Amino acid sequence: MTQQESDLPSGLSAPARRALVGAGYVRLEQLTRISEAEIKQLHGIGPNALKQIRHALEARGLSFSDGKSRKGQLSSTP
Repeated sequence: MTQQESDLPSGLSAPARRALVGAGYVRLEQLTRISEAEIKQLHGIGPNALKQIRHALEARGLSFSDGKSRKGQLSSTP
């Protein structure tokens, strides 16, 4: 994968980048579908990587998901 195909932060460590790409995340927009807690579970994502990703998302007006499942939103319960 080339840097043009990915818009992940350029200063991201190799282990963090491999963790994200291995999980199928190559664009910042994809990370808005998961919570911060979920991304922390990836082996290779430490506090520094998380901080870099969070700042990159914020710079684009994006954020991690709030962690609530999007499944079942059509539930009939009030």
